[in-house]
Amino acid sequence: MNLLAPYRVLDLTDERGQLAGQILAELGADVIRVEPRALCAARRVGPFLDAGPKDERSLSFAAYNRSKRSVVLDLDDERGRRDLLALVSGSDIVLDSGPPALLDEAGLGFDRLREANPLLVHIRVSPFGADGPAADWPASDLTLAALGGPMSVQGDPDRAPLRISVPQAWRHAGAEAAVAALVGHARARTTGEAVFVDVSAQSAMTWTMLNAMTAYPTQGRDFERDGASLDIGPTKFHLVHACKDGYVVALCGGRLLGALRPWLLEAGTIDQAWLEREEWKSYDYRIFRGGEFSIPFDELVATLRRFFVTKTREELFLPALALGVTIAPVMTLDDMLEFEQLKVRDYYVPVALPNGLTVRAPGPFARLARSAASNGPASEGPASDSRSSESRAEIMRRAPRPGEHTDAILAELAKKPRPRATRSDPAERRALPFEGLRVADFSWVGVGPISGKYLADHGANVLRIESSTRADNLRTAGPYKDDQPGWNRSQFYGEFNTSKRSLALDLKHARAREVVDPLVRWADVILESFTPGAAARLGFGYEAASRANPSVILVSTCLMGQTGPLAQLAGYGYHAAAIAGFYDLTGWPDRAPVGPWNAYTDTIAPRFLTATLLAALDHRRRTGEGQHIDVGQLEAALHFLAPELLARQATELAFERRGNRAVDAAPQGVYRCAGDDAWCAVAVESDAQWQALRRALGDPEWTRASALDGVAGRLAAHDAIDRGLASWTASREPREVMRILLDAGIPAGHVQRSRDLQSDPQLLHRRFHRVFEHPEMGRVPYSGHAFRISGYDNGPRGAAPLLGGETFEILADELGFETDRIADLMASGALS
Repeated sequence: MNLLAPYRVLDLTDERGQLAGQILAELGADVIRVEPRALCAARRVGPFLDAGPKDERSLSFAAYNRSKRSVVLDLDDERGRRDLLALVSGSDIVLDSGPPALLDEAGLGFDRLREANPLLVHIRVSPFGADGPAADWPASDLTLAALGGPMSVQGDPDRAPLRISVPQAWRHAGAEAAVAALVGHARARTTGEAVFVDVSAQSAMTWTMLNAMTAYPTQGRDFERDGASLDIGPTKFHLVHACKDGYVVALCGGRLLGALRPWLLEAGTIDQAWLEREEWKSYDYRIFRGGEFSIPFDELVATLRRFFVTKTREELFLPALALGVTIAPVMTLDDMLEFEQLKVRDYYVPVALPNGLTVRAPGPFARLARSAASNGPASEGPASDSRSSESRAEIMRRAPRPGEHTDAILAELAKKPRPRATRSDPAERRALPFEGLRVADFSWVGVGPISGKYLADHGANVLRIESSTRADNLRTAGPYKDDQPGWNRSQFYGEFNTSKRSLALDLKHARAREVVDPLVRWADVILESFTPGAAARLGFGYEAASRANPSVILVSTCLMGQTGPLAQLAGYGYHAAAIAGFYDLTGWPDRAPVGPWNAYTDTIAPRFLTATLLAALDHRRRTGEGQHIDVGQLEAALHFLAPELLARQATELAFERRGNRAVDAAPQGVYRCAGDDAWCAVAVESDAQWQALRRALGDPEWTRASALDGVAGRLAAHDAIDRGLASWTASREPREVMRILLDAGIPAGHVQRSRDLQSDPQLLHRRFHRVFEHPEMGRVPYSGHAFRISGYDNGPRGAAPLLGGETFEILADELGFETDRIADLMASGALS
């Protein structure tokens, strides 16, 4: 996939941003990893191989640095700095991370870099942002999960809040940095000025809270952790259910019961008399809207669970899919390596490791399908567009050895300076990066709308096409303003649809094509998240769209991708998270998995999708070519488990639910503090930090055993250390604990709820939350971006729309419909 082929990226990140460079490399950019003499710190991050050259054993580095080249420069030496500046002058994007930042230590901050390259885009990934009251705080994956907020809604209520047992914070920040780099690039190109883009891992983690981000100011209460539950309205859905050989994730309700009715009767789990006690057609409506039940919801769930325990995961998954419902297996990493859907999609790619093994690594996070538009009308089956070619993000090379390409890169510099590819045309100057871009957003729920939000917030004209006949599910899910339900009162919907306008259109109406066809001709970008084949049947598949506009970019996103035996699997991000392995990796070792909060993969896939879409837009600007982008949400999400998937094949390491503990550092935990359900996360990641902790606590007796001076001893004594720490924190408020430990240089973080995020000093400094006047809800806060761009107050530009709130003006102003025509369509019921 060579969408970014003209561009060069310099990558000076450590583990805190390295995924950004991988994403850009596999979209076609020439990414050069610049390493100091001491080599990149990311090479010292586990999991590790047991054998091979010392500096090449990191499987984290192997996972996130493929497709890159490596040059080693002595940044303490004038010649090394001169070579770096020569590289900067011919590059387009520079990625780094801090604090500390290699560039700052070399005296090569943003001002010096832009002297060498006036159109440079400089991205920095840091825990909390480049400035502000928390800018210099030490941080870890654990404490970022606490301060960002997701930990507050994960776990069982009778135990400490939880993180996912595999590190995620820097993976979220790195993926966000790839999007930020391409938004920043558009900003630089359309203003003619270099930009500094500041990415906050804390803010990226806050976005993993989904509907819990602004729950408190919206509904007047926080969502609370309650095991594997889905809290989206008046009823709490428990998602994880035991089965014969493990666990499955299913949304229990009347629809699921209706599909499984023959099984349940045959198994004797229910009888006809039990069924006749309830009116099932309206059951799910009453779950969300309130009402009386003859069979209480808890009884329905218990009944289904009695049936689940008689079947294996395999006996439930595919047979249920054939009935049109999703019962997702909670799969392990080992299961994922043998998953048939990924085999058929030819997903995994071979990667050679320095110990001589070749393993399978996560492959394309997106695929490009070029359509043979002249081959006649599209058929209506899954993935039915007639494709003349298909490409995907290619793995060009394994992760580089230290300095493997130094001689070649320096020889390139010596021959002739490389001209940068980024150009600024005064004729394209605009106030917002995507001003003038026209987007028809037919998607719904999470991944598509979040991706459309990136475009809308940065200036694109995004039209959200939806219908009251089948409203976006998020409009029927909380948090609701003042806890009062209503299609226009959901901030779950609101967070993902800022800066957009809404067109009401019943896509199944006989006259819908009278609006769909002009929309397709109007749009530069079309977003859809239907099951494969549905968009073609409704008139906006790629064949139809590319005939109307050969340069159109159509994004199709669903759980499993557009092809393969499971392409038709319908579901949500919690189903995908169960299949991918995230549920198996979240919880306590002595209990059932609880999983991440809500639809976790909906927080991962949009970053990969948007990066691909922005690359495709830049490619179209240069070439005029359109694209059909196929994003399987599972395939994108597996990149957040890439090091562990490599380790399962190359080592004996096991990855299991560990609560909040780490495999290679101790103590790591979340400790109860004074106050109502108040907690503070503490992460000791080195022997030096352990000594600092001892001093901060006053060197109590329980810390003095010499065995605790090394990590192996602390891991062995983790239970005793936890008891000692818990005794110390119990009498102190969480922010007091955090301040004492931060002052000692130890990562610590108050487990923040939605209410705490509203007053978080760092988020206030970054203006993370933006308050807008909503036509029905009044003034409500919206979560902003995880990155800031210099010289540009980027953030949401306006509140989310009412359902169909701009239908008339869209039809009249954008599509040129006469008033009488609009009135006729309204009278027909098509505009509903």
